[in-house]
Amino acid sequence: MAETNRKSIDPASAYLIERAAQCGVETTWDRYEGMLPQCGFGELGVCCKICLEGPCRIDPFGEGAKTGICGISADAIVARNLDRAIAAGTASHSDHARHMALTLLAVGQGKAPDYQIKDEAKLRQVAQRIGLKIDGKDTPTLAREVAEAALQEFSRQDYQVPLTWITSTVTAGRIESFNKLGVMPHNIDANVSEIMHRTTRGNDADAVNLLLGGVKCGLCDYAGCHIATDLGDILFGT
Repeated sequence: MAETNRKSIDPASAYLIERAAQCGVETTWDRYEGMLPQCGFGELGVCCKICLEGPCRIDPFGEGAKTGICGISADAIVARNLDRAIAAGTASHSDHARHMALTLLAVGQGKAPDYQIKDEAKLRQVAQRIGLKIDGKDTPTLAREVAEAALQEFSRQDYQVPLTWITSTVTAGRIESFNKLGVMPHNIDANVSEIMHRTTRGNDADAVNLLLGGVKCGLCDYAGCHIATDLGDILFGT
């Protein structure tokens, strides 16, 4: 039991881990132990298989290769790998938000009879927060307008117009900092695409600039999560 408690402090999880062992059911812990020792280069993030010249790995002790075949540094390899992980998470969370927006739009258009607005107060709250006029508008109209505003976060082409779900939910000080750093995003999909572009061989190889790109994409992840939560509350209840 002591070993099980090391894996989880939750009593229910600890019980299930023990029970799985008794029943011969393989768990993630078993697979982890079977993978040991894990690749040290991978743990440090200093291996790269982005292009077909690789895979490359940098000696963290400075005794072997100091750059990849393309000439990229260890810092930039780590930054590229982190950026791509951020982009993957952003794509996952924000695509959920896109589907929520499309569902809300269909409800507002009367095309989704299996769904309904469960929290009209939240709908009006979100509409007002993102700058929509709510007076005199019925629920279907507001549902369509909120959904269309959410979908704009994926298609806006004007780099000067920031994501509404960021500017309407964070403090003025944060917005100022994001603008100073040049990390305020305008379009969720465009920033995921930009990360994949910048981290490809022969493009951005500056570690700091790459990490700033990761921050920008991470803000898109925040916006996507917020959209999904807001619209989920509207459709299914807060």
